[in-house]
Amino acid sequence: MARFITEALGDARTVLYVGAGAGSYESAARAVTAVDASESMRARRPVRLARAIDAVAEELPFADGEFDASMTLFSVHQWSDVRAGLREMRRVTRGPVAVLSCDPDLVREFWLYRYAPEVLDTEALRHPTVEELASALGGSGTVRTVPVPPDCTDGFNEAYYVRPELLLDPAARQACSAWSFVDDGVRERFDRSLRRVWNRAPGTRSSATCAPCRRTRDPSSSYARPPDAPPNR
Repeated sequence: MARFITEALGDARTVLYVGAGAGSYESAARAVTAVDASESMRARRPVRLARAIDAVAEELPFADGEFDASMTLFSVHQWSDVRAGLREMRRVTRGPVAVLSCDPDLVREFWLYRYAPEVLDTEALRHPTVEELASALGGSGTVRTVPVPPDCTDGFNEAYYVRPELLLDPAARQACSAWSFVDDGVRERFDRSLRRVWNRAPGTRSSATCAPCRRTRDPSSSYARPPDAPPNR
C-alpha cells in the first residue's frame, strides 16, 4: 500500500498530509507537512516525525500552490465537507493529490456483511463515491485499485480479511470507527456468530483453517487468496 502511495506522489519533495493522525505512511525521504484536527491523534505521533498542525481540510492555512503534492489516506469519510476539503487540497498543491479511500459500492461484498451488516451499511453511507472524489478534484485523474495485503497492519475491517479471529478483539474493532456507530447488541451478535462459525470450522486454530473466509494455509505462499475478496481501497 505504501508503494502505491509513493508512486502516486511521483517525484514530489514537499508533501502536505491532511488527516495525518499518528503518521502512517509518512516517508522520511520527503518533506512532509502534517495536518490533523484531532488533538489526541496529534499526540500519538512518534517523536521522529514532525509535529502536526492543528487544522481542518476545509480551511487549510497555506498559500496557493505551496506544495509539490498532497495526500489524504482513509480520512475523507470523517470530514464535515468532503468537496470543500478536496478543493482546498487542490488549491494548495501544484502537482498530484493522492486520495486513498474505500469504494462504498464494494463495501457490502466483504464477508463481514454476513455477520455485522449494520457496520458495513454504516461504512457504505459514510464514504464518498469515487466519482464524487474525482469531481471535487477537478474531474480528471487516475483511479487505481489497491489490494489489501493479507498481513496488513492498518486498522480497518478489511485488513483482517484472512484473519477474522482478530475482529473478536474489541481493540481491533475500535480501530475502525464504523463500529462506534452501532449499538452493543450488534457487537454481541457478531461475537456469538463468529465464535459459533469458528468452533464449527474443521481443524483448530493451529491448522489455519477458518470458515468465514475459508482460508487455508499454502506451504508455498503466505496465504491462499480467499473466495471472499476484500473490498478494494
